[in-house]
Amino acid sequence: MKTKNTLWVLGHQITPSMTSANFDLVHIETPPHTPGPPPHTHQKYTEFFLVTEGEAEFMLNGERKVLKAGSSVDIPPGSAHTYRNSSDQPCKMINIHSPKGFMEFFRTVGVSEGEDQAKESSVSQQAIEKVMKVSSQFDIEYQQAEV
Repeated sequence: MKTKNTLWVLGHQITPSMTSANFDLVHIETPPHTPGPPPHTHQKYTEFFLVTEGEAEFMLNGERKVLKAGSSVDIPPGSAHTYRNSSDQPCKMINIHSPKGFMEFFRTVGVSEGEDQAKESSVSQQAIEKVMKVSSQFDIEYQQAEV
């Protein structure tokens, strides 16, 4: 599912779905062998992931778990988390942040899929610096942990 709103964020393809409810929903497609964001917490957001194709390795509060298609993880506020695709196949997920508001982070740091070299640009040093600079504005606090 690709639309004119599809973005690349840190090597992950993000396609927003507009909702009238008080949550943000995106479809994520993560290429094989792609690391996720640095481990981080949100104080005001509950986050939810549903793997729809492939598999993803999640870290939640120091515990690692591989989720396969049909599996989900609920991430309460204040929980240190990240994910990655360590497999040889793409991984597709639905990701929800509640309450609404986190979508603006993706819009701020994302590279439009229509741009030349969008995926590569999304993992450039400049893109990473931008993510680090604006993260605190979007309730993202990075942690000292690894996946």
